[in-house]
Amino acid sequence: MIVWSNGQLTPIDQTRIDPRDRGFTLGDGLYETIRVCDGNLLRIDRHFTRLDVGLRVLGIKLKLDENALTRAMRAILEANALSNAAIRLTVSRGVSARGLAPDPTARPTVVISATLYTGPAEPAQVMVATVTCRNAASPISRVKTICCLDSILARMEAAKYGMDDAILLNGDGWVAEATAANIFAVIDGVLVTPPISDGALPGVMRAAIMAHTPLGECSLSADDLSRASEIFLTSSLGIRPVVAFDGRALPVGPVAARLAAEL
Repeated sequence: MIVWSNGQLTPIDQTRIDPRDRGFTLGDGLYETIRVCDGNLLRIDRHFTRLDVGLRVLGIKLKLDENALTRAMRAILEANALSNAAIRLTVSRGVSARGLAPDPTARPTVVISATLYTGPAEPAQVMVATVTCRNAASPISRVKTICCLDSILARMEAAKYGMDDAILLNGDGWVAEATAANIFAVIDGVLVTPPISDGALPGVMRAAIMAHTPLGECSLSADDLSRASEIFLTSSLGIRPVVAFDGRALPVGPVAARLAAEL
């Protein structure tokens, strides 16, 4: 694999990240996962917008040159002979001395990699996570940070019980999102999704669906999901139907199938 690291294309086994980099030591950074279809960077403008918001929230001083980053992504695709791929763009605050206080002179680290996109994930069996929850009051819940430990713990719990994913509640018990995806449900015939204020990440596919089809944003409890006729998860890589929620079987519904075809 060839990666792009701070302006250079290098083989992945020769790419070096400084061990003092705050992305490594503190999880101080952001990332975007971008779907590539037939060489096209899908919804790239939405990804750049979200990344820019995250940079401002975290105060990472990176001049976001969208044209340069787009050229770098295309170079990565060409170097790896990929036309259908998942690109990861990672930005950390960069190298700094010990301590939590950021060095205002730190130069951000930017790494871009790409892997083959092998198709949409299989329908998922999910459960409600009990080991952790989503902090909806934190500004971090609104940016795509590289620190994913709550999601990792929830995914580990799901695997322990033979599930594919877990739904994270917030501190007030409302549904926020899955471990790496937004959640949608059809309840009483209406398509709904949790609001950002309940801890849902402003997902790129979430925004695309909301711009594409009528739906409602409302707080949802686990009990609400238990009576849904259809549930599906969304990420920039696609739409994933849920076929079991906390042990209750669900069909692969028509809304997820329609949106997957249209988007």
